[in-house]
Amino acid sequence: MTFTQALNDHLECFRNLADIREAITTAGKQLAATLRNGGKLLICGNGGSAADSQHFAAEIVGRFARERSAWPAIALSTNTSVITAVANDYSFNDIFARQVEGLGCTGDLLIGISTSGNSENVIRAAKMAREKNIAVIALLGKKSGQLSTFADLTIHAPSTSTPRIQEAHVFILHVWAEMLENNLCDGKEPS
Repeated sequence: MTFTQALNDHLECFRNLADIREAITTAGKQLAATLRNGGKLLICGNGGSAADSQHFAAEIVGRFARERSAWPAIALSTNTSVITAVANDYSFNDIFARQVEGLGCTGDLLIGISTSGNSENVIRAAKMAREKNIAVIALLGKKSGQLSTFADLTIHAPSTSTPRIQEAHVFILHVWAEMLENNLCDGKEPS
């Protein structure tokens, strides 16, 4: 793929994000309500999606663009001792579900990130979240995959290309971080 083709594909994907603005905004409002009501955000994904989980948690606990108090968010891909113990003693497919079981509470929200929507460990985390009455937002690519079955709200990045999906996911996570700071810090309803 040439630079020009990659850029054109990226621009097309981002232009098409306007078609899912309402879903992105609805999810942002749900994130704000979770934090406003004392819940925490649990975020999981594999590979680049694990990196996105960590990036978003850093924006929430640290800051995105404004000085403010820290908010609770945990990237479930960061505790290597827990991940390797669960993978060794149970299964790699359980590395996130066990953390949701141990750390999650009613009123929290799980963000499951998967470009394919078929990452078994993210699906199991969403199933566990459902069992614990924890809301689930799935951040996926254009195709739903099995994860959408267990999500309360699904956001589909408008592409089937993994790199373009991941670029869109980072943008969406940044939109959410900005929504949270603009609205929770000012005491306004998210918009």
